[in-house]
Amino acid sequence: MSTSRHHTPASPAATPRLKPPPWYARLILALQRRKYGTELESAMLWARLPRAFLALTLHYRSLDRRGSPLEPGLRALVQVRVSQINWWAFCVDLNGAAALERAVAPDKLAALPDYARSGLYSDREKAALAYAEAVTDSTRHVDEPMRQALRSHFGEQVIIELTALIAFQNMSSKFNAALGVPSQGFCAPPSSPPDGEHR
Repeated sequence: MSTSRHHTPASPAATPRLKPPPWYARLILALQRRKYGTELESAMLWARLPRAFLALTLHYRSLDRRGSPLEPGLRALVQVRVSQINWWAFCVDLNGAAALERAVAPDKLAALPDYARSGLYSDREKAALAYAEAVTDSTRHVDEPMRQALRSHFGEQVIIELTALIAFQNMSSKFNAALGVPSQGFCAPPSSPPDGEHR
């Protein structure tokens, strides 16, 4: 009797099949198809955890809402900058497209990696972006002078909202980076980050 073992391919019936997502996850995906023309690759992964997907969607909508004290263009720029630091193309692509949709000029978006030296950015925008960088980069920390600079442009409630948006975008970009979610071509490819930034 032979002791050699041969690998037998699993039959189709033995291959586990994913259950279709519940109605609320399908509704979110349908809304994405209407907005983007397709489902977002990251959403297809989150839909495999439907309750988390719903909570994630509601959480983001609570931050990226029409009545937010942070203007839409600035919200998008903060999200792009966080994504650039985490260096994940899907998030840079999607949030870059949102920035252009929210009337951020293409040359301003292109100058984002060098915003601190760009005349296209206001002091208010620079304060928010510097804060986003410090929160995102694990080699840095938010010190009191930075908090004071931020308070000269934003109230405490707005700073809390800004911090929540930065934290959300870090979670999102790290999730997508870890699972290799590709860019879907919503926006032109971003320029390379300055030397010394995370990739």
